[in-house]
Amino acid sequence: MNFHNITHDDMNNGDGLRVVLWVAGCEHHCKNCQNPITWDFTDGIEFDKAAFHEICTELSKPYISGLTLSGGDPLHPVNRCQILWLVKKVKQFFPHKTIWLYTGYTWEEINADNFYCRAILDYIDVLVDGRFEEDLKDVGYHWAGSTNQRVINVPQSLKEGRVILHERN
Repeated sequence: MNFHNITHDDMNNGDGLRVVLWVAGCEHHCKNCQNPITWDFTDGIEFDKAAFHEICTELSKPYISGLTLSGGDPLHPVNRCQILWLVKKVKQFFPHKTIWLYTGYTWEEINADNFYCRAILDYIDVLVDGRFEEDLKDVGYHWAGSTNQRVINVPQSLKEGRVILHERN
């Protein structure tokens, strides 16, 4: 898996102050995507121990609320294995930090019989699902770019067997 950046102290991609990993690779190619530079899987830097250490160093700061995974698409098949490893490790070392994940796939697509995607859900707290739709763009829609995207409370949704939206604190 490659990535483009690790952003420290981000306030736009989830609750609180966050660390954001911008992964490489996306085949959705949404019109007017905010991150088209992340579409190519071969661009960026290889995710390695140094990148993981950087994320852990930032997450160890008490004022950091958690990790956000974006890109690119963290749930693209090329990225899934390492994303699963990463979210397991983050929850192991930082159980009180939240993990948010942005993806162009919908909740329904993710749950349709894919081992890695389904396993990743067990470790994340909030999923922002769905492709960005230019015609549904809403700059006031908190944490998402278009109104078709849902900000999902993952643990509650898994428990109840249906989509439960995340409530803003």
